[in-house]
Amino acid sequence: MRASDLRHQVTLQRRDTTRDTTGGQVTSWTDVCTTRAGIAALSGRELQAAQAIHAEVTHSVTLRYRPEFVNPTQAAALRLLFKGRVFNIAFVDNLDERRREINLVCSEGLNDG
Repeated sequence: MRASDLRHQVTLQRRDTTRDTTGGQVTSWTDVCTTRAGIAALSGRELQAAQAIHAEVTHSVTLRYRPEFVNPTQAAALRLLFKGRVFNIAFVDNLDERRREINLVCSEGLNDG
């Protein structure tokens, strides 16, 4: 991986669930790190849900290895922010299991994580 391929600055966030004063659950997002990444669109589609048309775009995001991706359940609780856009992480691929490069398959457009 060349440094010039990682031209976008992204922020990884972790989902935290807490209880409010009435006992209900409140979801908040905490920044884990800000790092450099390469982003490429893979596919797009439109779907109808709740009588509305929604667009979804799938992206491939490449970044340097991070320890947050060792455990798949931890990775499922992460999302990626890029220029105000929210990317939901669907799949984490530790390329060649070498702990150098991570490829994320992310979706954008249906929800906020």
